[in-house]
Amino acid sequence: MELQRPTPSRRTLLRSGAYLGAAALGLAAAATAAPAHASDRRAAGTARRAAVAYPPTHWIPASTSNYTVATRPTQYPVEFVVVHVTQETFQDAMKIFQNPAKKVSSHYMVASADGYVGQFVREKDVAWHAGNWDYNTRSIGIEHEGWVDRPEYFTDAMYASSARLTAAVCDRYGIPKDRKHIIAHSEVPKATHTDPGPLWDWDRYIALVNTATAGPVRPYA
Repeated sequence: MELQRPTPSRRTLLRSGAYLGAAALGLAAAATAAPAHASDRRAAGTARRAAVAYPPTHWIPASTSNYTVATRPTQYPVEFVVVHVTQETFQDAMKIFQNPAKKVSSHYMVASADGYVGQFVREKDVAWHAGNWDYNTRSIGIEHEGWVDRPEYFTDAMYASSARLTAAVCDRYGIPKDRKHIIAHSEVPKATHTDPGPLWDWDRYIALVNTATAGPVRPYA
């Protein structure tokens, strides 16, 4: 997303982790340590190898008007991870995903202050995040709280949590962990957005994705 809003104070940013933990408990009674999505044909193969475990992830559902119900990867293959920056606070972006008039969503969003991960759309479903239907059907969208021109929002906690999430997604679907398959929103064909922008450290991010800690795969709900 690239809707410009007033930038919050650093104090507001540092409070986001505590706020979001409470918000997730209120919005979803069953906060989970693994994302809430249907099992697929690749799950059995993933379970047999040392795959990266998903980070703690909390279910905060988007409006059903803002995504397409599907049966991925049976209906569409999942071949990309698309990296976004919200141009909003986590709280404001969350409200946008839950507003049926906005017609936009993402599978995940990572908070700046502490790397908190909210899941808004199940991986089996098609989130409306890339501005390109073909890429929407074939990708997982991950939003990051912050602004493209404010690198202080790209914290160590955010990079680490997001990289672990991306690594787990790549392991689940057999996506290569490289820049051809982990792409910027701005790199989607016919993209009109510029996120995550030139201040996003791609070398660092891809290195973290490739060195994320392996662990047992939890069962998928």
